[in-house]
Amino acid sequence: MRNRGGLKIRLLIGAAIALFALVKYCSSAEVNPYTGKKQHISISPKQEIAIGLSSAPQMAQQHGGLYPNQQYQDLVDQIGKKLVDNSIAKESGYPFEFHLLRDERAINAFALPGGQVFITYALFSKLKNEDQLAGVLGHEIGHVIGRHSAARMAKQDLTQGLLSGVSVGFDPSTAQGAAAIANVVNMKYGRGDELESDELGVKLMVDAGYNPESLIGVMQILKAAAGPNRVPEFQSTHPDPENRIEKIKEAIRKYRK
Repeated sequence: MRNRGGLKIRLLIGAAIALFALVKYCSSAEVNPYTGKKQHISISPKQEIAIGLSSAPQMAQQHGGLYPNQQYQDLVDQIGKKLVDNSIAKESGYPFEFHLLRDERAINAFALPGGQVFITYALFSKLKNEDQLAGVLGHEIGHVIGRHSAARMAKQDLTQGLLSGVSVGFDPSTAQGAAAIANVVNMKYGRGDELESDELGVKLMVDAGYNPESLIGVMQILKAAAGPNRVPEFQSTHPDPENRIEKIKEAIRKYRK
């Protein structure tokens, strides 16, 4: 009887933890004015900016610091500013800053919440023209105005709360199974964010006067860099480049006047 009573208490506590996480997540819903889509955000734009600014030096350090060529950095700044000043990104109020990283091995670009945008020299050096650079930076600006990092934080809070509730109320093996499901769900959301940023990137390029078809060339560069041993799409947070190309073509037809 005592064991049964203890199990009941654990179930009630676990349910309360999970319910609290669910209510908190559901109450954070809002419509993003730049995508028109409803998303769950638990932090303010000011908090996003603070997170990005505080994290930027560490992220740069992880990639060897900034690339020591002011002419290249000026080009990145110039194109990034043109994309922001001629698009919906300017209305966001995020203080965008663009950084060319020294890393000559990792072909990558990424954005922190609040407007800190990075591209490695390894990727920069493979781009064939300014339009492709605009495509990369436009995609990363899309992540910022799409508030994807903030939305991911809210999802992680939800899944962590649900997992905590499961681990309290059930046995460890059940919690492990729930964690595996949560991981798959979060990867799916990651792929959705990438496709949305591709579309936003196309819109930003069109508005700023860049050729959006150059973003297709960027996808081909990324596909070639990944090689034949790239991770299958269902195991990755990034969609397959071929699928991204099809979505980019759809976005070009949608936004090109």
